[in-house]
Amino acid sequence: MSARVLVVDDDRAVRTALRVNLRKGGMEVTLASNPAEALDLLAAQSFDLVLTDVKMPGQSGLDLLAAIRERWGDLPVVVMTGFGSVEDAVHAMKHGAADYLIKPVGKDELLLVLERTLENRALRAEVLELRQKVEEQHGFSELIGTTPNMLALYEDIAAVADTAATVLLVGPTGTGKELLAQALHQRSGRASKAFVRVNCAAIPHTLLESELFGHEKGAFTGAIRQHLGKFEQAHGGTLLLDEIGEIEPHVQVKLLRVLESSEFQRVGGSETVSVDVRVVAATNKNLAKEVQEGRFREDLYYRLNVITLKVPPLRERKGDIPLLVDHFVRQFSARSGRAVPTVSRHSLERLMAYPWPGNVRQLEHHIERAVILNRGDVLDIGPPEEAPLTQGDAPPPILPPVGTTLQEALAEYERKVIVEALKEAEGVQARAARRLGLSRSNLNYRIGRLGITVREIEYE
Repeated sequence: MSARVLVVDDDRAVRTALRVNLRKGGMEVTLASNPAEALDLLAAQSFDLVLTDVKMPGQSGLDLLAAIRERWGDLPVVVMTGFGSVEDAVHAMKHGAADYLIKPVGKDELLLVLERTLENRALRAEVLELRQKVEEQHGFSELIGTTPNMLALYEDIAAVADTAATVLLVGPTGTGKELLAQALHQRSGRASKAFVRVNCAAIPHTLLESELFGHEKGAFTGAIRQHLGKFEQAHGGTLLLDEIGEIEPHVQVKLLRVLESSEFQRVGGSETVSVDVRVVAATNKNLAKEVQEGRFREDLYYRLNVITLKVPPLRERKGDIPLLVDHFVRQFSARSGRAVPTVSRHSLERLMAYPWPGNVRQLEHHIERAVILNRGDVLDIGPPEEAPLTQGDAPPPILPPVGTTLQEALAEYERKVIVEALKEAEGVQARAARRLGLSRSNLNYRIGRLGITVREIEYE
């Protein structure tokens, strides 16, 4: 089905020309001569995109944009403005316009901007549909992923969640094992009780036993009062033992006893404490290999290995990257109090081509940084720059020279990137814009703001 575009302009000749060019691009076009007529049409039928002039008698295109944002929040709006009114276009972008065009508008640029806007809208709709599908079928709104290996994992979680079986989550660091443990807890009969997590690798070995099982007053220097350990804190609920492969042998013995009898003694105590705790363990290690090499007790391994769920690394579920990016962009935009920027399909393709050795956690931190540094309505983002240094090389300096502000340093970097893109594109702005994930009008605005000249592109 072809895209339905509403064109709003008070100039009849402009409306006619736009209709001809858009129809040649395979789009269905409806015309309106003013914002009031446009709003009546929007109320009566559905459109995929609105293309509006800014300067019109009475209500302006900015007024129309505000009304559309209020009543049809997800409908993309592209604004048109004269060369001398770029400030209006920038204002429109800050208030939710998808993109802008500078008059006179060429056919190629017109179709490029509108097709890119429609593509981004379709991508967001696809992400929303996939998330709703997973929630309806599996009830895992807090987990993100629709690839076959993730759907299979959801089914396994649903099957074992409401049992008493110990579960071992195995997967690389940063894959979301804690979220999966929480999902197991929330779908069990223990959901109303505590979910307690302890990172076994983050606690000194000399303190881990006390942290898990508690201690009595005077059990050791500094034990000035009785302390309830994680097992007692999780009574009736679920205890996640993260990085369980890091536990020392003497603690492994006591842990085995708890798993077998649900009883233990606090450090320095003689009273037997009984608990009702469902244990979920997580590790990024190969515990079978740890057993073979004598670092992990075989009997404890078999006691933990009742149900093993393997969590795939991000490189094995790259189809989930658009979902994850959308989630993190919305999350960090909300935290920053900013409008949610658009992420182009070109950016997503670059992110999907990266192996992500740090998995979902690395992607999350990368998106957080990009959202914080972003200043526009389009988030142009690629994978982390992690080119290895050759021996003897020093890393490039991060801080700008003394006396140079951050704004000046960023502007200089932006200038260099745009100049290189224009050189690579042999001066063709449309091609350079595609290379940078920008619209041609956005690139043209940046060229003007930075004062880039033709001579720089040819001779620099």
